[in-house]
Amino acid sequence: SKQWYQRRVQEFQTFQHYFKQINLRMSEEDPPAEKPVDLYRDTPIRYLGYANEVGEAFRNLVHRNVVRFSYLISGSYVVADATSKSSSSTTPIRTFADVLIWQGLASVAIPGFTINRLCWAVGKMVGPARTAVVTGTGLLAIPFIIKPIDTAVDHGMERVVRPYILDNVNC
Repeated sequence: SKQWYQRRVQEFQTFQHYFKQINLRMSEEDPPAEKPVDLYRDTPIRYLGYANEVGEAFRNLVHRNVVRFSYLISGSYVVADATSKSSSSTTPIRTFADVLIWQGLASVAIPGFTINRLCWAVGKMVGPARTAVVTGTGLLAIPFIIKPIDTAVDHGMERVVRPYILDNVNC
């Protein structure tokens, strides 16, 4: 029992020694540099990119021009983000195209289509009580579709668009 206790104490002291070394190494390193705030991705302006999803959710309650206007807002956000990123890049045309394609797919085209089809399907299932249920379902789905769509677009950009299309743009 005494030997067991002495081994545990020795193990604990060994772990303490390693943790102290790790802590000393970490304190010697420079602290990580703070990333500058990205106006279009780190501020509430980011929500303008989701305007078309809200428009799609309300499609059965509002005039179609309201839905079109929501796409105009989202599209303007995408172009503004692409312009902002490309203005500070060494390859502005490639950066503009990369951001425009990514944002166009991840913020406008795929989420808009997804919410549109989801609301259509729910409307077919619910029947007469459809307006509030369809709109509520569309609005509730928005937070759940964002991350999977972003991940899929990242994957597609890395596997297809960047290596086969954008790597050939030298501007």
